[in-house]
Amino acid sequence: MTEAHDLYGLPLERFVPERSALAKALRASGERDEAARVAKLRKPSVAAWAVNQLVRTQGSAVRELFEAGDQLQRAQADLLGGRGNPEALREAADRERAAVQQLTSTARGLLTSEGHELSATMLERVGDTLHAAALEPDARARVADGSLERELRHVGLGESSPTRARAAPRPKPDKGAARKRDERVKAARRAVADARRAAERASRALRSAEERRDRAASALVEAEASVSEARRAADEAARIRESSERALTELSG
Repeated sequence: MTEAHDLYGLPLERFVPERSALAKALRASGERDEAARVAKLRKPSVAAWAVNQLVRTQGSAVRELFEAGDQLQRAQADLLGGRGNPEALREAADRERAAVQQLTSTARGLLTSEGHELSATMLERVGDTLHAAALEPDARARVADGSLERELRHVGLGESSPTRARAAPRPKPDKGAARKRDERVKAARRAVADARRAAERASRALRSAEERRDRAASALVEAEASVSEARRAADEAARIRESSERALTELSG
């Protein structure tokens, strides 16, 4: 019998009927509490469903995403702590961007319940969710389970979670230290912003190149069909010519 976790790995159009069937089977076996829980499970959005499929089928690429995210977080912390440099942060951001782009490109081949490829908007939401999973522990935990219901978005560099906000107060730094920290934060933000813009340009270039490739492939198929048709017509014309020439020879003889 299908389990609740397995529902999120199914084709999107099968989620609701399989959820209903599972809840019904659980009720029939006397597991009413579990049946009620399953019945309340939300059908994932298209972007969340796509991320679930990536997590369940692209294990090595997802691990690379998480490792790249860890590296980027360390580079950010080093820069803010005065131990790192913008170049190391840019390199880490490039690695994380490449990991997100690879998985997003894979998601491009997934089909919706209507049989269409994911739209550019859906792919952007997939990329945002993967970026959040790379950099935020809570988002990563939700994504890594492969049962995501809604897409996620990274809160951004410099923002604090409630847990961090409740941390013990630190001694107030002097003005010089505060200025240096502000400069490092600004440098880190510029480096991340540069990397994000580069990622967006690369993503647009990739989409454009793939569209040109698809158009070229379609044109090639049409051209090959035309060549085949022309060859058949030429063969038929040659056959008719040879037949006519034989008939003329026979009449002339």
